[in-house]
Amino acid sequence: MKLKNIHRAIIALALPLCGLGGLTSCSDFLSIEPQNEIVLDNYWTEEKDVVSTLNSCYAHLESQNCINRMIVWGELRSDNMTTGSGAYNNIQQIVKENILETNDYTNWQSFYEVINLCNTVLHYAPGVNAIDPNFTDSELSATLAEATTLRALSYFYLIRTFRNVPYVTQPSIDDSQNYRVKATPFAQVLDSLIADVEAVKEDAVRSYGEESVENTCRITRWACYSLLADLYLWKGEWQKCIDYCNLVIQQKIKDYEDAYAKNPTTLTVELYGDYPLISETLAGSNFAGNTYNEIFGTGNSFESIFELNYVNNQSVTNSAVSSFYGSNSNRTGQIGAPTYLNSEVNNGQNKYFEKSDCRYLENMIDQNNKTYISKYVNQSVSFRTTTTSGMTPSVTGNVRTTPYANWILYRLTDVMLMRAEAEVELAGDVTEGAVLTDEQTEHYRNAYDLVVAVWKRANNKRTSNTGLPTYDTYATSRTAMEDFVLNERQRELMFEGKRWYDLVRLSRRDGNNDRLIEKVLPKFQENTSAIRIRLASEDVLYWPYNRDELKQNTELDQNPAYVTDHTEQNF
Repeated sequence: MKLKNIHRAIIALALPLCGLGGLTSCSDFLSIEPQNEIVLDNYWTEEKDVVSTLNSCYAHLESQNCINRMIVWGELRSDNMTTGSGAYNNIQQIVKENILETNDYTNWQSFYEVINLCNTVLHYAPGVNAIDPNFTDSELSATLAEATTLRALSYFYLIRTFRNVPYVTQPSIDDSQNYRVKATPFAQVLDSLIADVEAVKEDAVRSYGEESVENTCRITRWACYSLLADLYLWKGEWQKCIDYCNLVIQQKIKDYEDAYAKNPTTLTVELYGDYPLISETLAGSNFAGNTYNEIFGTGNSFESIFELNYVNNQSVTNSAVSSFYGSNSNRTGQIGAPTYLNSEVNNGQNKYFEKSDCRYLENMIDQNNKTYISKYVNQSVSFRTTTTSGMTPSVTGNVRTTPYANWILYRLTDVMLMRAEAEVELAGDVTEGAVLTDEQTEHYRNAYDLVVAVWKRANNKRTSNTGLPTYDTYATSRTAMEDFVLNERQRELMFEGKRWYDLVRLSRRDGNNDRLIEKVLPKFQENTSAIRIRLASEDVLYWPYNRDELKQNTELDQNPAYVTDHTEQNF
């Protein structure tokens, strides 16, 4: 891990002076352009120095290198993705499960840059609080909560991808530090992340203002709760995951009730069961697509909890989406989707989507006998909710003219489905045909209701139950309920950088990769026997360390799944 090199880059690029007097609105906060060549000795004297560096934590997380990896690490190896048009060799090899330590996507430097910036804020901010009376104790606490949560989020990406990683909590500020650090085990890092966010969660800001954009593009208390729910889900502490999910859900219900009381006629959110979600079709309209338009088109929607915000006409763009998924100039990107995801929907032969499901129309587009990703690429979509011909509705998709699509990290339906997963696991082992206890039935009913709420919104079912998955179909065993939840997560969060991590988490619980293999294998057109054998190893779920990192940090030992005669293993 080349922390020394990261440090030098950060000193030159990532200590911007923004001239802010405090932690103000998100649009102001995130539209500040960094300045270069900051002298460290003259820095950290007043509040604006803290704010500008905290701003750089977000800016680095928004970089193309980070978003590229969120997509590639979190989803490319899953059953959701394959190569698209003109995919670079690195992408082609990953899709083939031929991942080498020389592949650029084994490079983790961009996330360690974010981590180092967060460490820098955490190190210096208390000192600024001691000398600048304008930087109050409450502002310091909120700042530390933001930086701690962003650091935890960055490490969470790393451990889900590489399993064991060097865990560093001190900033790289001089050449006397030891930059050769052993990898800390996954479980130990996960426990540390939980402890860190637990310690600061109540210091996080509840609200930065009345506008949704102000409360979704920075870390809030609800973002802390969402991350904690995710961390506990991976740790297997189901009740704690449920508790934090409930805090987020209850806040969204309150937001809905407040908005409804203020002006119910203009509200595009309605209740699906007990849960407030943005409707696919606006009242009085025969066209769907509104859910997509608000969540992914405009961004910073009612359902958003935390997303990376790209401000139009600023230098930082979301070019990862335009490169991987497509753009105005090239509708097809390097990454596509297997055709089976959206084929034969109309005749009922597709195992992923019902014909009434709006998401297959919003997420994908067929072109030149291939299926391409349209989620995030389109600024807006529109299609009729019914058709008399039995054919697929014609979708009008307006492609973005500029690469400023926000990137969503947590939103309400993600949290709802995390809770559903935890409810199923909390019910314990239920074998096929077993009689459920009252407690198990309650957990399964809770999970079912959460999934159905998400399904009904996506299928535009306000009152009709046509095609609704029945409880008795899935409440037969834990495996059936797990698949019920996992399948809805796949449909709802498709192409959002979640699917591979969901499958890895499933395999960790199972203690084997059997179900992961059965889900991923159909996307391969050849060498399926070899792929099956390769994916059977627990170690192969995670990525190799980059060759350059192994050379720089001799304390690292390569993931055993990637050790070959040519691998430089450190002993």
